[in-house]
Amino acid sequence: MALDYDYIIIGSGFGGSVSALRLSEKGYKVLVIEKGKWYIAKDFPKTNWQLKKWLWMPFLGFKGIMQLRIFKHISILSGTGVGGGSLVYANTLPIPKTAFYKTGSWANLKDWENTLKPYYKKASKMLGATKNPLLFDADKALKKLAEIQNITDKFEQPNVAVFFGEPDKEVADPYFNGEGPKRTGCNFCGGCMTGCRYNAKNTLDKNYLYFAQKNGAKISSETEVYQVKPIDNATGKTGYTVYTKSSTKLFKTKQVITAKGVIFSAGVLGTLKLLLKQKKKTLPLLSDRLGSDIRTNNETLVSVSSLDKNLDFSKGIAIGSLLHTDANSHLEVCRYSKGSGFWKLLHLPYTTGTNPIIRLFTMLVQIIKSPWHYFKIYWVNSWSKKTVVLLFMQSLDSTLKFKRSYFGWLSSTVNSGKKPSPNIPESKILTKEYAKIVNGKATTFLLEAFAGIPSTAHILGGAVMGENANEGVINKNNEVFGYTNMYVIDGAMISANPGVNPSLSITAIAEHAMDKIPDASLAKLASK
Repeated sequence: MALDYDYIIIGSGFGGSVSALRLSEKGYKVLVIEKGKWYIAKDFPKTNWQLKKWLWMPFLGFKGIMQLRIFKHISILSGTGVGGGSLVYANTLPIPKTAFYKTGSWANLKDWENTLKPYYKKASKMLGATKNPLLFDADKALKKLAEIQNITDKFEQPNVAVFFGEPDKEVADPYFNGEGPKRTGCNFCGGCMTGCRYNAKNTLDKNYLYFAQKNGAKISSETEVYQVKPIDNATGKTGYTVYTKSSTKLFKTKQVITAKGVIFSAGVLGTLKLLLKQKKKTLPLLSDRLGSDIRTNNETLVSVSSLDKNLDFSKGIAIGSLLHTDANSHLEVCRYSKGSGFWKLLHLPYTTGTNPIIRLFTMLVQIIKSPWHYFKIYWVNSWSKKTVVLLFMQSLDSTLKFKRSYFGWLSSTVNSGKKPSPNIPESKILTKEYAKIVNGKATTFLLEAFAGIPSTAHILGGAVMGENANEGVINKNNEVFGYTNMYVIDGAMISANPGVNPSLSITAIAEHAMDKIPDASLAKLASK
């Protein structure tokens, strides 16, 4: 039987884009399927008030780059579009500490820290990682916090995926000997997380996907996979049938495509939703561990709005500085561009505590004590100009499990350890100190205030590595147990808590997985 493609890749984020380039380099015929839109610089929203261009809610006609999903235990922010999370993420490319490689279900499969070193280097080069050169008001306040905490040596300007060059000046490709697209120098507008409108952010369509297309890979946007079925109705040795439909049109155009192999790279939510559905139908051999060991980096997201008229927090890149507050934790300051004040509609005065009545009472007390301050935050000041989001992360471990409900939705339960919580003592102390430095008031996402449900932009796991199907969903080379030429290569494969922004780690592990697949010519010889 003649197949349409050698590999179909579901999703175009950090795992999918790496897979597309490396497989096309090896001579394979590749199709990338992405449910989101294909955006170019001028298409991105000017501010996050342009909800149709910023949020992904296709049932409302919103075809933007960011998706918000709310579960019982966690609220999740994720990216959508050609380039996946790279369109909306904050550019930071850290390498995790040693504990990441020595914990979780993958710990004994390899010496991961040394194995992945060359792949981290390769990924950093492809993504154009470079140190942020400038500090602005929000970063300087974090540096002041480091001085107060007496940990100035733990303050750093992170490596980021941004072309700095000369602000607003377009130049020939600076990364790939002139073979890549033209680029424009960053103007530090702070708009990284609403989509870079100035061609300075090193999104995946400017590196991995760009060259994958040059090699002949095809990209189908606004298309969603709803079923994957082995052609032989067994382990997929003869290939797979992939069923797709339009993700944005009212009348769903459907298509049936075949391929030798399938790579799931739709992000944790997309990959798990599809795999859990298929386990009950067409892929029954999937491990019973599917959906387990989901991690959140134990994050808190707290906003601090300054009342100082001389401070402008919108200037800079999305994350221009970070502070390692102890061996297990670090704090980053995140910003949005001037005018992007949508989040204030979903924020309430910051309060903590396990009892919702106590939290609400504390909120009311804060408003009564400082009515003018909160009036200015919500109605007078430019929210994004005066507000910084403090992203606190820990490498301490706890896990969730996602299941498929009766209606086909994902639902969360606690897998191990304590359930995720916004009430982290270290985060509370740091928030209070930062607010003092900038003469500010803290606010937080309303679900944290009302329901005690924390938020994360770094959902990980659910299809983790293991020695066998009793311990994981995939092996050390990302191959799915029970099936031939089937892989999971995205955040779902992350098998321990990195405690830092995971994009570089996903890219490096994807590079490692692709390195294990032989060239197409060798694969054909081996099959004869």
